[in-house]
Amino acid sequence: MAIKSMKDLDTINLASHEFTGDELGALLLESVRQAKAGQGVVREQPIVNEAIEARQNVGLSQREFAEILGVSVRTLQAWEQGKRYPSKAASVLLKIAKVEPQVLLRVAH
Repeated sequence: MAIKSMKDLDTINLASHEFTGDELGALLLESVRQAKAGQGVVREQPIVNEAIEARQNVGLSQREFAEILGVSVRTLQAWEQGKRYPSKAASVLLKIAKVEPQVLLRVAH
């Protein structure tokens, strides 16, 4: 089956289909036309993870929250961006912050 439009992509197995140069050219041209016409769709998944949820639940800045957890701001930022993951001990503190933020705040002060 020759692929001539984006709609045709729904009818094939993308993993096993070997696209010809003509097919790739047609799909590229169609995608450019769609973009120029403002028909493109950009989907962004909001980044929400345990570290972000915990900090927001406690209501502190990154600096304040990192200080309470005993980590650097860079470490907290790496957790929030999904570049690094907290240790098991830090993960427990994050869970406490999500479930019982007052407990974390009481212990920290």
